This record gives sequence, structure tokens and C-alpha cells, in this order.
Amino acid sequence: MKTLQEASQTVEAPVVGLRMRALREAMGLSLRDLGERSGVSAPMLSQVERGETSPTLAVAAKIAAGLELTLSQLLRLDEGEHVAISRAGERRELERGGHRFEELTPPLPGQRADVSLHTLEVGATTGGRGDPPMHEPGSRETAVVLAGRLVLVVDGARHELSEGDSVTFDADLPHHLENEGEERTRFLAVITAGLRRS
Repeated sequence: MKTLQEASQTVEAPVVGLRMRALREAMGLSLRDLGERSGVSAPMLSQVERGETSPTLAVAAKIAAGLELTLSQLLRLDEGEHVAISRAGERRELERGGHRFEELTPPLPGQRADVSLHTLEVGATTGGRGDPPMHEPGSRETAVVLAGRLVLVVDGARHELSEGDSVTFDADLPHHLENEGEERTRFLAVITAGLRRS
């Protein structure tokens, strides 16, 4: 593992800037938003993103905190953490009332998205009608129907999906998914936490 001193000598400004911009945009943050979260001015952030200046370690640490990362994560100092494999048969699974749920993504620090595989038996649902918001403010969810038919009810509106269809919706609204078909339904769900700008 590299030390912070070594990182300050070897990490190039353009590399840090490109990574910082990608992370900022993935979180739906403007330069001004990140400036408020990090305590680093928007003009300075812009210069770093464009590779015009190299931030000091103190400034880089503030930027990382604004992106909800450690400095090591921002600079990718932890050599062994670039790949995390989730093995079949070793993942967390839950089953409740005809709804089977399997986490496909391992828990990682700073992770902004979770992928899960769901199976709904005939007549099963992911939640009751009128459920309160299930995810943090600003979250979005995308569901991809792998087999069968799926009904999404979000904020009182009903949407019918068939195999191969996908849908993206604001997951901080009351919602649930139902199998009203005559065969088992399987779908993938991707939840991105707190990315939607209000």
C-alpha cells in the first residue's frame, strides 16, 4: 500500500481531476454543491478537475470528504480494493411472503449504488400499499424484468412491465412491486442513494 507522501509525489493532477469529476457528476452535484460540502471553493475545484492545479493533501482530503470518501479512496491508494467479487451462494438472501431477495453487491465504503436480484411468486409483493418511502431522500431505483410480468405502483400510479422492460423511478416515494401474472417473476433492482437533485 502506498503512503500519502508517496501519493503526493506520484498521483498526477489530471488523474485526480477526472476521477473527482466523475464522482461528483455521479452524485448529481454541481461544483458549487461540492464546494459547500467540502469547504473548497468552486473555482479551485474547477481547476483541479481540469488538471490545471494539483491539490495539496489537505485540500484533497476536504474534496474526498465532500464526496463521502476517504482520501485513500479518492486517490485509489488501497491497491487491493479495486475489485470486490460477490460469489454465488455466499451472498445475503432474505425471503418473506413469496418475495426472495438477494444482494449482488458487497458492502463497500462510499458505495452509492446497490444491485439486488428479486423473485416474486404469483401474487407476491415487495411491500404493502401505502408503504412509507423505503429509501433516503433523492434515491432512484431502476428495475429490469428478467422473467414474467411486474407491476410497479409508485406514489399511487400503476405501471405494468413485461419481460425485458425496465423502469426508473424516484425511490423515496411510497412504492411497491407486485406479481399479478400467472408465473414467477424475476427482476434486477439497482438503487442509487441520494443522487436525485430536488
